[in-house]
Amino acid sequence: MDRIRITGGRPLTGTIPISGAKNAALPLMIASLLTEETLTLENVPRLADVALLQRILGNHGVDITVPGKRPGDGQYQGQTLQISAARIVDTTAPYELVSRMRASFWVLAPLLARVGEARVSMPGGCAIGTRPVDLLLMAMERLGAEIDIEGGYVVARAPRGLRGAEIVFPKVTVGGTHTALMGAVLARGTTVIENAAQEPEIVDLAACLTKMGARITGAGTPRIVVEGVTRLSGARHTVLPDRIEAGTYAMAVAMTGGDVLLEGARPDLMQAALDVLVQAGAEVSANNAGIRVSRNGAWLEPVTVATAPFPGFPTDLQAQLMALMARAKGSSRITETIFENRFMHVQELVRLGAHIRLEGDTAIIDGVERLKGAPVMATDLRASVSLVIAGLAAEGETVVHRVYHLDRGFERLEQKLAACGAAIERLSG
Repeated sequence: MDRIRITGGRPLTGTIPISGAKNAALPLMIASLLTEETLTLENVPRLADVALLQRILGNHGVDITVPGKRPGDGQYQGQTLQISAARIVDTTAPYELVSRMRASFWVLAPLLARVGEARVSMPGGCAIGTRPVDLLLMAMERLGAEIDIEGGYVVARAPRGLRGAEIVFPKVTVGGTHTALMGAVLARGTTVIENAAQEPEIVDLAACLTKMGARITGAGTPRIVVEGVTRLSGARHTVLPDRIEAGTYAMAVAMTGGDVLLEGARPDLMQAALDVLVQAGAEVSANNAGIRVSRNGAWLEPVTVATAPFPGFPTDLQAQLMALMARAKGSSRITETIFENRFMHVQELVRLGAHIRLEGDTAIIDGVERLKGAPVMATDLRASVSLVIAGLAAEGETVVHRVYHLDRGFERLEQKLAACGAAIERLSG
């Protein structure tokens, strides 16, 4: 099993190109099920989750081609996928595939909308809390689907098609909003989604669906209105840059010192995270090329942060911020409000010398002058990269085990960091 070895203490300088967003690419790929024409997606990251979703879609009869490299393509330029669901041959999403990635459960909505039936395994994914699918199923039931649970599978039917309705989510849910959108675009009549998630990835999906012929207003606000259409066409769409990847590298620069341009990053997608970095003592500026982050070696300042749905501080950057605050001058408080069980990285950061204690859903981090390298174990996607950030600043050698978690969400992480001066390498076997 692969491991990543880091020798800490080197500042980062240079340019890190930001890949397309995993959390945008996955629902966009699933939206291809809504049309018999070809959907072309550009700037798709090369990630394990993307490859797995390609297998899942292939199981439904979807053909996906990847055109060859073109002259002028950059080393880290995202791939282009041409996705054709001309004929859906199987409406079952099996346990052995869905159990490995939660987002694949979202195929439920387009299968119902397009062919009137779906049989989808209950999902799996990261062990960071239960993350139930009850709100996703509620949305489909509001649109007229009949839902049964049989042998660990959700069996959904809408033999006369979905119909528009009012969907009121009792709490903000990104997965529920994605699902409701994909179900509503082909439903008869008007659908109103209240308390909708406002994440940029929701806006990106709505923009792509609109190019395909959907009629959507209000994406990016708590109230989305969808006027159903009878069919959608193909389209070409570019995946937006990954705000979580950009925020992760920004924290790595703040941790180690240095000066890095996050090429292609957009401040409007991650303002809350940038504000926290400035509060902690980093210098942040935006230009046409991306976001520049620097720190000249001055002490990091402690911060108090609570995760929140967009436009608040993202839960997917919580672990990275905790690693950063491990070396702040004073005590920081980070409260996790989105997922229970998302502090599994704490014990691994403590192995590197961090002083962290938990009080319910709040972590209190007392900054230390130095961290020391040690072998550590990744427990989930975002936790694993927090250990990389800590290792970049720790004295001596840090080895991160179970890095397959990293490969699910970070494209060529060690190459990007090494190009900016980090002593980092992947060890195979």
